[in-house]
Amino acid sequence: MTHNCSLPVVAEGVYPFDARGVAKRFRHAAIFGALDALQAGETMRFCNDHDPLPLLSQISGHFGDQIKIAYVSREPGEIVIDFRVTR
Repeated sequence: MTHNCSLPVVAEGVYPFDARGVAKRFRHAAIFGALDALQAGETMRFCNDHDPLPLLSQISGHFGDQIKIAYVSREPGEIVIDFRVTR
């Protein structure tokens, strides 16, 4: 079953990242690279098919309070999280 990230990006400085299209072995490296590329005030809107709790823990441990994490949607099969850079 294919899911779409149904929430549109409607704000300037919000960049979509659909993790479902990235090979699992590269996924965390790609996500960390994307977060490193963001400037203060920018947001990565992350889409996934499951709740990435271990990833959220890793991001918090690596970035601390420089990245704010906020769920936008927690529907089964479609998790959407905004990662906002505050540094």
